[in-house]
This record gives sequence, structure tokens and C-alpha cells, in this order.
Amino acid sequence: MAKKVRPRTERRAKEREARELVRARQKLALLESGGSAERPIEVPSSSVIEPRASSLPCPLCGGGVAIADHQARTVGGRSLRVVSVICQRCGVGRQRWFRIGSPLPQ
Repeated sequence: MAKKVRPRTERRAKEREARELVRARQKLALLESGGSAERPIEVPSSSVIEPRASSLPCPLCGGGVAIADHQARTVGGRSLRVVSVICQRCGVGRQRWFRIGSPLPQ
């Protein structure tokens, strides 16, 4: 005969699973294009950065995002743009990284 699981025990197990899923999705988001300075999204001009950043859904819940900040930064000798976004559904903030143009052929 199987031991009956208490509702509280079952609820806590589901909460742990949900937290692990969020952690895994956050790790994957960092590996996606635009998730870190090492993997910026290539764009042709600065005018498309904010529309592109706001069109990408939240990697945790799939909700829409709002732009909070847009800055130019130099990381490792490269000029990048970083856009801070906040999910309108789950409220989690993250950064999207962009690089303008492609290197000139030599």
C-alpha cells in the first residue's frame, strides 16, 4: 500500500520543481543570442534596437516586456548596446545585448 502524501508536502515539491524550472530557463536565456555581452544580437542600426528588444518575449514566462533603460557600453574592447527590460507579466528584469553593424571585410 502506498503512503498517502500530505497536501503540504505535495505543494512544497511542486514549488521546488517550479524554482528549478525558472533557474534552468534563466541559464538558457543567458546562452541565447542577446543574453550576454559575449553573444550580442547583430543589428544594422541603433534605431532597431529598442523595437527588437521589446519584441522578444520573456524567456521565463513568455510575457511581453517593457524597456526600462538603453545604454551604450564598451565590453572587452567592443562597443555594445545593452537594453534593460522588465517582463510585464512576471516582473523579472533582464538585459538584452546588441551590436550595431558587422565588421568590415579585410
